Amino acid sequence: MDLEKPAGPPAAAPAGEGCLVVAIRIPVRIVALVLVVPVRMAWDALVVAGRFLNDTLLRPLGRALLWVGRAVFVWPFVGLWRYVLVPSGKGLAWLGKVLLVLPALAFHRHVLTPLGHGAAWLYARVLTPVGAGAWAAAVWLGRYLVVVPALWLYRWVLAPVGRAVAWCGRGLVWLGATVVTGIGAGLYWITRILLVLPALAVWRWVLVPVGRVLAVVAREVGDALGHAWRVAGHLSLAVGRFLGRLFRWVFVEPVRWVYRSVLTPVGHVVRDTVLRPVGDAARAVGRATRQALAAARASVRQARADLRRVLLGEPAAEPVGRPKKPQLAHRREPTGPETRTLGSSTTALTKD
Repeated sequence: MDLEKPAGPPAAAPAGEGCLVVAIRIPVRIVALVLVVPVRMAWDALVVAGRFLNDTLLRPLGRALLWVGRAVFVWPFVGLWRYVLVPSGKGLAWLGKVLLVLPALAFHRHVLTPLGHGAAWLYARVLTPVGAGAWAAAVWLGRYLVVVPALWLYRWVLAPVGRAVAWCGRGLVWLGATVVTGIGAGLYWITRILLVLPALAVWRWVLVPVGRVLAVVAREVGDALGHAWRVAGHLSLAVGRFLGRLFRWVFVEPVRWVYRSVLTPVGHVVRDTVLRPVGDAARAVGRATRQALAAARASVRQARADLRRVLLGEPAAEPVGRPKKPQLAHRREPTGPETRTLGSSTTALTKD
């Protein structure tokens, strides 16, 4: 049993590895190999079984279900769409065009369009002049009744009050900003001293070294699992080949030897001593039976012709000048001087 050769030379260990890395690597690889080999062999067995099940059962079953699905669901809906819904939709579209679209177009053309033209004329000739005069009057009244008093109120009342309120607001904002800045500075230093500096110390002196150790362990565990998976693949391949050869030696080769050395000679002997003579005898019996039946049919045909000649007489002679119709001989009757008669011995049963 020859294992597959690795793809290339093993990768060199990275420079600068310490004794901790080497001490972790060997036990981890041993444990990973012991744990991964059964899993890889079970995985390979499941893959082989799955391929066999897919090729022999699932794929034909899927094709049958696909055909049944098409026959049960797709083709009826296609026929319904093609031969029922499409003609019905075309009929409904034609009815909608005749009953709705054409009347609506006629109503728009002969009713709404003249009404629109009349409304446009009314707007241009009547409403526009009246509206212009009313708009000029409304603008003059609005200017002297609303705009001028509003401007006076804004300039002499609202603007001074707004400036005073804005000055007070700026003072309050400055005071609030000063208070918030002081409180924020105090909270910043309290948070920095009580939380940030201890957290930085814990991160720098505890978590980073532990993380580096865990990273080394995780990397070695991953490398060990990959190496163990590849080794388990080689072992699984070797075991599969051994089982295949064992099955061939135990079952296939004995069956092939029995077929070649025992069944084939026995079959030849049976064929030569039993089947072939029986076949020849059966063919001879068939030929003799066909000849006997042919002779009996010829005898019956001759007797029927003699009886017709006795009862009805000889057939009328053919007129002079008319070509004589050719007489079709039976396909089993010989022609010429070897025509069978009752007294001749031309059959296998009566021939000397």
